[in-house]
Amino acid sequence: MTGEITLFVNPTAGGGRGAGAAQPAARALRAAGLSVRTVVGTDADDALTRARRAVSGGTGALIAVGGDGMTSLALQAVAGTDTPLGVVAVGTGNDIARALGLPVRDPAGAGRVIARALKEGRSRSIDLGRAGGRWYGSVLASGFDSRVNDRANRMRWPAGRLRYDAAILAELAGLRTVPYRIALDDGPPLETDATLVAVGNGPSYGGGMRICADARLDDGLLDVTVVGECGRATLLRVFPRVYRGTHLAHPAVTVHRAAKVTLEAATPGETVTGYADGEPLGPLPLTVEAVPAAVRVLVPEPAGAAGP
Repeated sequence: MTGEITLFVNPTAGGGRGAGAAQPAARALRAAGLSVRTVVGTDADDALTRARRAVSGGTGALIAVGGDGMTSLALQAVAGTDTPLGVVAVGTGNDIARALGLPVRDPAGAGRVIARALKEGRSRSIDLGRAGGRWYGSVLASGFDSRVNDRANRMRWPAGRLRYDAAILAELAGLRTVPYRIALDDGPPLETDATLVAVGNGPSYGGGMRICADARLDDGLLDVTVVGECGRATLLRVFPRVYRGTHLAHPAVTVHRAAKVTLEAATPGETVTGYADGEPLGPLPLTVEAVPAAVRVLVPEPAGAAGP
């Protein structure tokens, strides 16, 4: 692999880890003989404009340095193109990197993985979800989940995953269901009262919560996890099981698979926001489509592969 590659950096990711992570990642890439330039935007819109300019200019790869938000922003630039995506995951959640088996909070290690993948021409084509004109790699959340995200975004303390956990506890006090209408492909709409509905291209969100535990990144389908009506005690009892994915066996949980999903919610006096890769997409209704092989990602060697 020759030519220049682009580091796409969020300096504030992971409480400032993004800025520090760019240097060891760049050193690892340059040590492998790669030419590296860095792109840092003044804000998300400016950063995306710069990333798209790099892609259209023929960069050999776009390397997102940050968390899921930065990786998701990079997807907007590389999805549907021939430019591969590299991920240096140093954010709070890092769910996209986890799903791909990439190093987490190890920027030098991630740089070495990317360098080797580029030199060996190794990448993996994965599906993406597309909703509201935006691509996403992990999970679209709505209902209880989106209210937790709304609250966490308003909080200034605590930091990191603890903020998300604190927001969960605060939202539990007002736990309620949402009347949903869910359309799966061309089938008849399902009308149900649900605590939350998650549409997964990948298995997890929120730093390892495997809400759509069986979702695969390359099957051309979305996993739709519906958590029906349940009380606070039940949710608190089941919640720890989300990290193992065993919550799917609970009788309040149902799972559907479809290539296209439309979510509508009727909540008097309240808007239900959809979040994808932890970023707000906008209010429901939203239609989500699985787009097969929408992006190529630079990945490690398969387990057990022979060394050089």
